[in-house]
Amino acid sequence: MSEQHADNPSGGILFIVSAPSGAGKTSLVRALLKQDPTLAVCVSHTTRPMRPTERNGINYHFVDTTTFRELIANGEFLEHADVFGNLYGTARSSVARCFDSGADVILEIDWQGAAQVRERHPDVVSVFILPPSLATLRARLHNRGEDASEVIENRLAEARTELAHHNDFDYLVVNDDFAAALNQLQAIVQAERCRRPAAGKRLQTLLEDLLSAP
Repeated sequence: MSEQHADNPSGGILFIVSAPSGAGKTSLVRALLKQDPTLAVCVSHTTRPMRPTERNGINYHFVDTTTFRELIANGEFLEHADVFGNLYGTARSSVARCFDSGADVILEIDWQGAAQVRERHPDVVSVFILPPSLATLRARLHNRGEDASEVIENRLAEARTELAHHNDFDYLVVNDDFAAALNQLQAIVQAERCRRPAAGKRLQTLLEDLLSAP
């Protein structure tokens, strides 16, 4: 990577994975983590209500709006955005802890947050997950059974705005066949780890030995 940042003193790779709601981003990232223990997801903060299946500190750090705005005022967030009337943000300290563990880090954030991270980390690797069609996206949102019909229609309307930002991302992955999409994500991670200078830092000892050989 071209430069070390305060949020990333280890020089690990920072990945962004974004997608419209219902495209399968969280399921893909969860499956990727199971297969690659050297990856870590940074848990975001949010002001939205916690769902029955969620756990505080695992799915999100759930906080009230006053606390969230205090974190913004104190410069605690690497990025933050208003999504469907709720606030979401990634704390700098959470990113730093992930890097300190020696892992490459994934941020699951929307296009607004992704734009903010690119400003601070120009070497970030960004992936946008596409649904195979809007009809499929609608069906997935209904099948989740988590939101009312009105909420689903709002999410579909917002999806068009999100999809319009696909050109901002380094990679596009279509989540039609889950296994194929997961394989593509794995390939992106491995390819980025082989790029120089990311690979050069990981292989520094070997390279020094090779170059110092008589």
